[in-house]
Amino acid sequence: MATNTAIYSGTQGVAKFDVGGSITAVASIISFSVSQTGDAIETSAMGSTSRTYLPGLTNYTGSMSVYFRDDDAAQSALFSAPGAAAATVELFPSGATTGVKLSGEVIVTSHEISATNDGAVTAEVSFQGSGALTKADL
Repeated sequence: MATNTAIYSGTQGVAKFDVGGSITAVASIISFSVSQTGDAIETSAMGSTSRTYLPGLTNYTGSMSVYFRDDDAAQSALFSAPGAAAATVELFPSGATTGVKLSGEVIVTSHEISATNDGAVTAEVSFQGSGALTKADL
């Protein structure tokens, strides 16, 4: 695996989702994001003059926006996913062969379809990570 030292364009980004046990590319991606957080557990005792902390649990959430396609298996799986068991998501911010791959198990928390009279129909998907988010250099 190579160390990535370049700045990459997001125009080649790829997102994949578990469709019946097969990781499948999601069609017509507009954008996606993932955010990681870590808890800070306060350990300050009475009489302390400054607060102290220990690292706690980590968490990640994410979302993706797509141009809605009813002929895409991955988009259909995402539509049906709210309330379902955790499934694998793989995100490639700069393409499936360059940069990094972010992956993990997620629970889809929402799927929203939006239509306007002057634009394409879109869908917004939000997810909650279950377990660790992993990063691999490509």
